[in-house]
Amino acid sequence: MVEKDMKSMIRDFFGVVTRKQTYLNLTYLLFSFPLGTAYFIFLVTGLSMGLSLSITLIGIPILILMLVAWWELASFERQLAIWLLGIDIPPMESQKVTNQKMTEKLKGYIINPVTWKGLVFLFIKFPLGIFTLIVSFTLIALTIALIGVPLIYKTNYINFGSYQVESIGVALMVMAGGLLLGIISLHIMNALAKVSGILAYHLLGSTWSASIDENDYTYIDDVEMEDVEIEDDIKEETSDATMETTVKATGSKEDAADRAESDPQN
Repeated sequence: MVEKDMKSMIRDFFGVVTRKQTYLNLTYLLFSFPLGTAYFIFLVTGLSMGLSLSITLIGIPILILMLVAWWELASFERQLAIWLLGIDIPPMESQKVTNQKMTEKLKGYIINPVTWKGLVFLFIKFPLGIFTLIVSFTLIALTIALIGVPLIYKTNYINFGSYQVESIGVALMVMAGGLLLGIISLHIMNALAKVSGILAYHLLGSTWSASIDENDYTYIDDVEMEDVEIEDDIKEETSDATMETTVKATGSKEDAADRAESDPQN
């Protein structure tokens, strides 16, 4: 049992190199900084302009456009997390209603908690992107530098504190350490991607629709059709019950008549 657990741990540790999801997570992390920066600049500029002009009639349309814009950006981030991180995020709306008026749609955006949680996520994306960029590039650069030591140790002065790399044997040991660091770095970046996935799940999905499939929305037309079908079923059941009662009553009368005919004394 212990030997099997050890083999499983070793396989999981080194297997991170061959997993497709590892590199999808890395791609998501590398996109976090440019996207987070763009979101931050756009939101700060638009919201500050809309709020500063809100005392006039110009600021209200700007704020409405910003609300719709950050909803769409949050929707894009949700899809990006689904595609690259491979997580199942609930829909942003608990149900989808068609043929809504613009005022009703805006009201739906405002009262939907995901609208405001999505705004928080977009703002968090900026500092989180900076942090993941620093960690990722530091680990990648250090790994590449250590792996490349056997190629440059003769042409460059390389030392680790008071210890100098002067032989190919030591250089190969340093390279092995770089490979090990690379594997550890992939695990660290997977952990960072997992944190981003947890944030996306809780901030970009409706808690009311956690058990609803994304394509399993309830439409108004479907509700009306279900009501009509229920009414038809009730009418059909009532008609069947009435017919059954009539048949029973007729049968009872016929039985009584037969008994009367067979018993002349009555």
